[in-house]
Amino acid sequence: MLRNLRVLFVCALLVFFSVLYIFNQLVSSLESANQQARAQRTRAADPGLSERAHDDRSGWDPVGLAVVACGSRLEETLTMLKSAVLFSRRDLHFHIFAEDELHAGFTHALDSWPRRFRSRFLYSVYPVSFPSENAREWRRLFKPCAAQRLFIPLILQHVDSVLYVDTDVLFLRAVEDVWRLLEGFNQTHVAAMAPEHEEPRIGWYNRFSRHPYHGHTGLNSGVMLMNMTRIRHTHFKNDVAAVSLKWADLLMPLLNKYKLNITWGDQDLLNIIFHYNPETLLVFPCHWNYRPDHCIYGSNCPPAEHHGAYILHGNRGAYHDDRQPAFRAVYEVIQQFVFDEDPERGLLVPLEEKLRSAEHTYCGRVPHVFTKRLRQSIRELHTH
Repeated sequence: MLRNLRVLFVCALLVFFSVLYIFNQLVSSLESANQQARAQRTRAADPGLSERAHDDRSGWDPVGLAVVACGSRLEETLTMLKSAVLFSRRDLHFHIFAEDELHAGFTHALDSWPRRFRSRFLYSVYPVSFPSENAREWRRLFKPCAAQRLFIPLILQHVDSVLYVDTDVLFLRAVEDVWRLLEGFNQTHVAAMAPEHEEPRIGWYNRFSRHPYHGHTGLNSGVMLMNMTRIRHTHFKNDVAAVSLKWADLLMPLLNKYKLNITWGDQDLLNIIFHYNPETLLVFPCHWNYRPDHCIYGSNCPPAEHHGAYILHGNRGAYHDDRQPAFRAVYEVIQQFVFDEDPERGLLVPLEEKLRSAEHTYCGRVPHVFTKRLRQSIRELHTH
C-alpha cells in the first residue's frame, strides 16, 4: 500500500510539472507574438526604423580615439583632440588615459568648448594603470606612461576597436577616414601601422636595432589602429615560449627577455610581436603618419608628395622648438584657431604665411605636403 502511494505521488508530481511546462511555453508564445505585433506596428509607423537601426550599429557608432597623456602633455593633447573634432563628420569618443593631476584639466577644457563642437564627441578619462605585480617596471619603460598603450586592449574590455595616437599627432583629415582602414582588414589582421622609415639608408631599426623588428625598416606606433577584440583573442607566435601566447600572457615575458636591448620602449615590443606575426598587421602608407624623418633629409614619402599629409606626427619635440618650423607652424595655427572662426581664414591663410618663413629647411621646401589635404578638408567642411 505504501509503495502504491509513493508511485501515485510521483505520478502526480510529473503531471504537475508537465502542466507547468506547457503553461510557460504558452505564455512565452503569447509574449513573442505580442512583441512581433508591436514591432510590425512600429515598422508600419516608421518604415525606415530597421534600416536606421542597422546603420547605428554598423555605420554610425562613435569613432574611438585613444591617447595617453602624462607630465606636461595636457595642452599638446588638447590640440590633437581639437584637430580631430575640427574635421570629423562622425561622432567621436575620446578615451583619455592620464595621470590623476591632469584629469581636471581635461574635463574643464573639453567641457568649455562651444556647444556646436562639444556635441560631436563623448569623452572618458581613465587613470594610468599597469599590472600591479610589475607596474613600476612598465612605468619606467622609455617615457612615463608610454607603455600604457600596450594595455589598452586589456583595460577597455567592452570596446571593440580604437585608433590610438600619440599626443604629438595632428589630424589634417577626418578621423573617420583612417577608421575606414578597418574595412580593409582581412581575417588575420589585428592592427595597422605605418613603417618607421621609407628610406632604408636613414632607417633606425635596420641599422641599429638589437632585437627583431617588422619588415625592412620597422614600425612607428604613434598612429595605431587596433581591433582590440581580435588582439585579446589571438594567439601570437613568439620567441619566449614553446607555444603561441595571448596578448595578456605575452607582454611581460617579452619585456623580461628584451629590456636590455630595446631603445624605444613599447614601440620596440610591438615591432618584436609583429616581426613574428606579420600576417596580423596591415601596413598603411606614410602620409597617415607623416613625421620629420620624411622630409629632413629630403622628401621621401611619395604619397604625401602627391596627396598631402593626412596625419602629422611631430615626434621628438618638433612642435616646440625651432628645428622644424614647418611642423611647428601647423601646430601653432591649430592651437590658436578660434572654434567658430572661418577655417580658411583662421587655419589655411596663417599656415601658408608661416610656411614661407620655413623655406630654408628641407621640410619647408615641400609646403604643399602640409597644406594640400588641409585645404581639401576645409573645402569638405563647407560642403557638408
